[in-house]
Amino acid sequence: MAYNDLRDWIKQLEKAGELKRITVEVDPDLEMAEIADRAAKLGKGTAKAGGPALLFENVKGHPKARVLMNQFGSDRRMKLALETDSLDDIAGRIRELLHPVSPTSLMDKLKMLPKLAEVGSFFPKVISSKDAPCKEVIHRGEDVNLFDLPVLRTWPQDGGRFITLPCVVTRDPKSGKRNVGMYRMQVYDEKTTGMHWQRQKVAAEHMRDRLRAATPDLAGNVDLMALTAGGTTSAASLDTLHATTVTKIRNDRMEVAVAIGTDPATTFAAIVPAPPEVEEYLIAGFLRQKPVELVKAETVDLEVPAHAEYILEGYVQLGELRTEGPFGDHTGFYTMQDDYPVFHITAIIHRKQPIYAATIVGKPPMEDAWMGKAVERIFLPLMQMTLPEIVDVNLPPEGVFHNLMIVSIRKSYAGHARKVMNGIWAMGQAMFTKCIVVVDEDCDVQDVAEVVLRTTNNIDPERDIQFTLGPVDSLDHASRLPNFGSKMGIDATRKWPAEGFTRPWPAMLTMEPTVKARVDALWEKLGIK
Repeated sequence: MAYNDLRDWIKQLEKAGELKRITVEVDPDLEMAEIADRAAKLGKGTAKAGGPALLFENVKGHPKARVLMNQFGSDRRMKLALETDSLDDIAGRIRELLHPVSPTSLMDKLKMLPKLAEVGSFFPKVISSKDAPCKEVIHRGEDVNLFDLPVLRTWPQDGGRFITLPCVVTRDPKSGKRNVGMYRMQVYDEKTTGMHWQRQKVAAEHMRDRLRAATPDLAGNVDLMALTAGGTTSAASLDTLHATTVTKIRNDRMEVAVAIGTDPATTFAAIVPAPPEVEEYLIAGFLRQKPVELVKAETVDLEVPAHAEYILEGYVQLGELRTEGPFGDHTGFYTMQDDYPVFHITAIIHRKQPIYAATIVGKPPMEDAWMGKAVERIFLPLMQMTLPEIVDVNLPPEGVFHNLMIVSIRKSYAGHARKVMNGIWAMGQAMFTKCIVVVDEDCDVQDVAEVVLRTTNNIDPERDIQFTLGPVDSLDHASRLPNFGSKMGIDATRKWPAEGFTRPWPAMLTMEPTVKARVDALWEKLGIK
């Protein structure tokens, strides 16, 4: 049965022995983050890695507040959050949708009807405001005060306090489709925050579409487009544009809503690399096997999760940027200051005695590592739909997901590994992957020791490493320019004569199966521990 809300989820965490209630007073300024960091790293490198979820019940400066952290911080809890015994089972459900068996008889067609009805039941549904728990308390205008929320500062050099687990809702101005993304938000004052949507994110594209519509004569102006996201040190300021154009931009707003503290499937759906045409609310419904209930917001024309703990409503003014950062990021380094859009809040609505959900990112492994691994497993079928030769993929947490991808393939022709590298770099958010290592299908990509052995033995560096230029993650502090740099692919597959390799390729060492079986039977008697 799907969790209705964050409170249902917390009850399940406690029932499963996965929740620790913290009753001593803890400061949301650094202290809470340090506790969560230590908890996340408990059992590091073992099968029981990841400490408990933490519910802080005595928050300094916020006597009525409660804060939930590390809710996804282990393999056990990630499965519990998505109500599955195996993340690969969810991937199997996706595979069935992508590759249904063609019906060959009337009976086969009839058998498909329940599956089609099941998919139809996952679409979100809008309920009335009186039935929406998120609207129990409503603050508008002068009553809006972000400082009432126990927002965390997580690292010493952070530019301020950051909302770190928000579900940010925007609408495509062309298609009308909603998008739910997760972008950190630096709190500037009682009514404004930064909106860290990087230029390659869907919400940034929504803003660019608004700019194109407001200024069709400048639709192709690169500097104008740069007024939507970071890496804008060379962007033109509004002062250099024609006065009429400036007026058009400054008179146009993009409505935004932010949900904090949703059920786990909805929070997780906000980070998945879904195609832009697929709404995250639908993905959440698919994951939880039950539609997400939405409600119309109070001051913006958007639908928001009806059972969220907090909803922030407001707008982003086109063309308005403000310095955001630094921020201690999931790379293990600080993301430096840059200019990003400003979110102006027109209303804060919330449940009675709301629970604030937060996370901390930093040197892995942390909570986001388990979320990233879940994305890896669940969305492997989508990669295989484009590149069917892919057998498996590993995004090691230490590679912070966009820095290293290990891929095993069924190699069928010369240069196949390079074809796969280029295919990955052309695939959505995978375009940011800094290093790709391709191995043969008999290599277990989840066994990093095996991958290192294969890679270092199988490559001639000059022959088997290729470099390319292209877009890189905005968080990459080593690239030659913001958002643009080089990427590396390593072909660690066996080399074929068709690839110019004419020497014999040796077999890997393996013991005879019969010998292994005999030693297995003897092992207990040998007393070797």
